[in-house]
Amino acid sequence: MTPANQIASGPRMNVPTRDQTRLVIVGATGMVGGYALRYALEHRAVKSATAIVRRKLDISHPKLNQVVHRDFADCSALTEALSTQDGAVFCLGAYTGAVSDAELRRITVDYTIEFARVLRGSSPNAAFSFLSGNGADPTGRSRIAFARYKGEAENALLAAGFPSVCLFRPAYIYPVEPRQEPNFSYRLLRATYPAFQLLFPNQVIRADDLARAMVDVSLQGTERGDRVLENRDIRAMVKRVHQSTA
Repeated sequence: MTPANQIASGPRMNVPTRDQTRLVIVGATGMVGGYALRYALEHRAVKSATAIVRRKLDISHPKLNQVVHRDFADCSALTEALSTQDGAVFCLGAYTGAVSDAELRRITVDYTIEFARVLRGSSPNAAFSFLSGNGADPTGRSRIAFARYKGEAENALLAAGFPSVCLFRPAYIYPVEPRQEPNFSYRLLRATYPAFQLLFPNQVIRADDLARAMVDVSLQGTERGDRVLENRDIRAMVKRVHQSTA
């Protein structure tokens, strides 16, 4: 794992000076969220990690606080759990085709906005890292529903009033560990990953690398406050971290 304060990116990062950061992670039962939680628990700058989950995780750790919450359409019950948080890593989402269009928008947009509403009221100074996606369209003109909905969620977060919002737009996220792929396209991408990575390096990112970058940005923030990180930018961040710790 990457040491706590070795992350770097385009703008200089504000490295925490005390080991007291409180981090909340949404989507810890998913691929990226799971890596984010594990990294946060090992991170020496994290005092506590609150995982907001629909079902209890089969792990325990002195830093871990699990909060089971099944209805993300109404996060009012999370007011106390989200108080005094320093950062949030939001990885909740759904694959296109796995749910109806209405459900995809509800998960992608409505759940994000509702969670952000309660977090902003409980921890107004929290930094927010959001798992968006390649092609996210804030203009709403894209023909692709996923792109429109991610863009809509991005706009809402940028308008929510958080001091720092970082929008991560990965392309293909390589699972790293074996899993049941959601559809044929993902099975094909996984099977051809070595060649795909070689030919199109800026169109892939490892799930664990993406998760670590999201946690580090939530912990440290950026001098510019709001930032969009495309796949190429995320890879550059990860590369600098690996070089600095080699």
